[in-house]
Amino acid sequence: MPFDAASTPLSLPRWHSLQGDETGSRLSLTLEGRPLIQVRLVPADPVQVHLETVCPDRGAQALWAACYWLLSRDPACQRLAWHVPKAPAWVPSLLASGLLVPSEQAHVLICERALFWQLPQPWLGEVQSGVYPQQMQISNGKRHPRRPPKPRGEVYRRFDVRLGAWVSLRTLEVEQDLARFNRWQNEPRVAHFWQEQGSLEQHREYLSKLEADPHTLTLIGCFDDEPFAYFEAYWAKEDRIAPFYPADDYDRGIHMLVGEQAHRGPHKVASWMSALVHYLFLDDPRTQRVVAEPRADNGKMIGYMHDQCFHCDKEFDFPHKRAALMILGRERFFDRCTLV
Repeated sequence: MPFDAASTPLSLPRWHSLQGDETGSRLSLTLEGRPLIQVRLVPADPVQVHLETVCPDRGAQALWAACYWLLSRDPACQRLAWHVPKAPAWVPSLLASGLLVPSEQAHVLICERALFWQLPQPWLGEVQSGVYPQQMQISNGKRHPRRPPKPRGEVYRRFDVRLGAWVSLRTLEVEQDLARFNRWQNEPRVAHFWQEQGSLEQHREYLSKLEADPHTLTLIGCFDDEPFAYFEAYWAKEDRIAPFYPADDYDRGIHMLVGEQAHRGPHKVASWMSALVHYLFLDDPRTQRVVAEPRADNGKMIGYMHDQCFHCDKEFDFPHKRAALMILGRERFFDRCTLV
């Protein structure tokens, strides 16, 4: 299982291989042949995890790795009860981060699944030292927070245990991705719903406008670094969707396009859609909802979104289509979160 215990909070993850050996009630993890942590597991609700040995100079990272291992192998596992005698020096940092929370029992700390998946590292390639400061402004008659500068490069990476593959998101680069975007938009299957078929120059203009628009971020989705999809993530408050529902200041919206036939199907959708939503909730902790407005007759996509816990709030009419308003709240996404 890929993991890098040496990454610092502000560095890009350098993914190595984490190996586990479970014999009887004991789980031992090693990183590149070096012992990392050993725990004794007692089945219960929550699972009781007794810390036995830990790499002395990587205590915090080792405990994170064990949490990741145990939560990833069992999506139904909601919490872990860590028995940590003597309170090592690295425990306060884990309490401060939210990886661990206190319990009423002495020397027992809890790892909550809903908190674990809200930690920004190592999923995000870059983590700023805090949320972007808020300053309200008005653009095109809409009052909204000033948006942060757009990122460049890879913004999200996670190993999907079910697929046995990396799912990642990077920002679109017009010159690098124009031909690919043009090919995807001219696929009849895509054109039916997007209605953006056209020439290379038309698509260059389309993407260049979005690149200059502070409220929209264009992304390329990849499996094992192979591009397969195009996504637009937008701030809903200043988008065309805002008049149709009470948009909050930090709601994000998404447009989705899978361009490569080989990466279609429910199992792939479950991976990339959860990754996209996960990224948007991690990108700014003030984001409480992710919304989408697929065509109301796109039953397949709406069904996929229901599978990922979106709900259909209503149908409404844009000038160019009848749309379904799909909404997924932050609390619902992370509560009993099925990420692995």
